[in-house]
Amino acid sequence: MSLRNFKTSNPVFNRYFWDDTKSSAKTMSVSGIIFKSIISILIIALITTYVWKLNEAGASMQWFTLGGMLAAAIVSVLISIRQHWSPILVPLYVIAKGFFLGGCSAYAHRHYPDLPYQAIGVTIITFFVMLLLYQLRLIVVTKKLRSVIITATVSIMVTYLITWILSFFGIKNYIWGTSWFAIVFNILAAVVASFALLLDFDYIERYKNRAPKYKEWIATWGLLATLIWLYIEVLRLMQKFALRF
Repeated sequence: MSLRNFKTSNPVFNRYFWDDTKSSAKTMSVSGIIFKSIISILIIALITTYVWKLNEAGASMQWFTLGGMLAAAIVSVLISIRQHWSPILVPLYVIAKGFFLGGCSAYAHRHYPDLPYQAIGVTIITFFVMLLLYQLRLIVVTKKLRSVIITATVSIMVTYLITWILSFFGIKNYIWGTSWFAIVFNILAAVVASFALLLDFDYIERYKNRAPKYKEWIATWGLLATLIWLYIEVLRLMQKFALRF
């Protein structure tokens, strides 16, 4: 079976981004992805710290959160259109996500002290657990598993999009509250985000030492997108438990 037929739940790891696998003197490496990911996470942490200080000074977090989210979305579109610009665009994405996460985390910290730290801890632990499960092949990424995770991811994202649009018209939805339905949906989303990491690991392994060097930035973008999604789901879930209990 052609490697091009393999897909992942993360849109930045789909066939569109990896159709260029011509031999190159410099190819994508796992160490390169790890290095870029670590630097990106450090940048996000620094920006988040800066936003937290602004929050303590009384600045509104709404514009940081909304601005970072919109900027990250726009940059993501640009990356999908101009892959070769990824060494410049992915750092811009990282900066935008830094402001977005800074705003979300500062808001959560203001109402629920130390909750963001706990969410970060859970995200990190989940990442390494899923990596260990993948490396030991305790969970094998099969075609069936891949299809289930892709379907679940698309369904969750479509649900979020629809409910977000409906909120502008004042239509009440049940996935943002603290009902048991909302909590179960949030848990399901967090589980799917966790399993999406397995697909990303699998795809990176298939294309290491084959894809062009610049696509390390695309791979970094994909991992960050999944980790940020997981962190947000964990943070939201903890907020719901804090409100309910």
